[in-house]
Amino acid sequence: MINLGSSSLKFNLFKIINKNLSSICSGICENIGNSHSTIKYNYNEKNFIQEIFLQNHKEAFKYIKKILCSEKNAPIKNFDEIYAIGHRVVHGGDFFSEPALVDDEVIEKIRALIPLAPIHNAVNLEGILDCKQEFPGVKQVAVFDTSFFFNLPEKVKKYPIPSDLSEKYHVRKYGFHGISHSWALKKYIDITGNRNSKIISCHLGSGSSICAIKNGEPIDTSMGLTPLGGIMMGTRSGSMDPSVVTFLTSKTNMNYKEIDEILNKKSGLLGVSKTSSDIRKLFEYNNHNCKLAIDMFIYRIIKYIGSYIAALGGLDALIFTGGIGENEPKIREKICKNFEFIGLKLDKNLNLKNVYNNIISEKDSKVNVFVIKSSEEFAIAHSILSTLKN
Repeated sequence: MINLGSSSLKFNLFKIINKNLSSICSGICENIGNSHSTIKYNYNEKNFIQEIFLQNHKEAFKYIKKILCSEKNAPIKNFDEIYAIGHRVVHGGDFFSEPALVDDEVIEKIRALIPLAPIHNAVNLEGILDCKQEFPGVKQVAVFDTSFFFNLPEKVKKYPIPSDLSEKYHVRKYGFHGISHSWALKKYIDITGNRNSKIISCHLGSGSSICAIKNGEPIDTSMGLTPLGGIMMGTRSGSMDPSVVTFLTSKTNMNYKEIDEILNKKSGLLGVSKTSSDIRKLFEYNNHNCKLAIDMFIYRIIKYIGSYIAALGGLDALIFTGGIGENEPKIREKICKNFEFIGLKLDKNLNLKNVYNNIISEKDSKVNVFVIKSSEEFAIAHSILSTLKN
């Protein structure tokens, strides 16, 4: 399983044992293109870290190959043992309602969608092409973050702009983090056995989104045409008055590309705090701008949850997942406090313990609160198996 970021490469090697998946070697290459590149990985319950200059993703792939096969006591003896490679691809557009076996047509469709997710799809495609070269003959499966939301209700996914424009340029709400939200739903069903619930899933991390799910189907999600929409994030502004863009264009010498760069990479927690996009550091610095950034982040999450409770007609379960959702009890507590009026009671002791894949609300709470550990790697691996069986 491969999950590429602009300067990172996550990998996870799974073994199929009695039709179940078991991770045998996983890791991440960080700061690719930087002189301080590192590779961290786990194998045989041991953690390894190596500092090495990785000029690009292609070099990272070659080093991963060395870890998996060339090292002494490596996880596999030769690459013929690799059954398939799965890739997280951020944007599937109107093309992909489910995972796809990669061929030339799929590659060209992913390429065509780069303008809708320029930061992500270009890198995702690079990973597919690198794997095609480094692992010739191995089947590849693309798993799309947007597929979970493919069948959103028309009243939700359509934007109120002239229909001719939206139809010609495929402008609609696509939604993202679908792999994470669908995994959270799966784990919720595994834990409760209940498929007929009103759920709000909060994927909170450097990129964040909120999703409303009714009876196992998403009915709305905060991200839209691109991953920029929705709540405020680490470096992204989230949704706001669209006139901000036209106003800045008229008042400054910036063109739309420069403004796009600001909204995607220099806004959010980083832009407001003037310090960092990492919420842990904002808690540490504890100055006015850092406090304001945290307050704005929480407030926008609360607003989305409130609107989705109305859209769902109630709430059975609130799920926290993603890096912040799983590991920041202060954020969870501040969010949950605002929903005590609907009978939500957070168990403060369980919340502080960061209990994964379990309930952290009190027994008499009218809304169950869960922390679900995100595992996009397992979700993608399951998608590979189901795709290749069909």
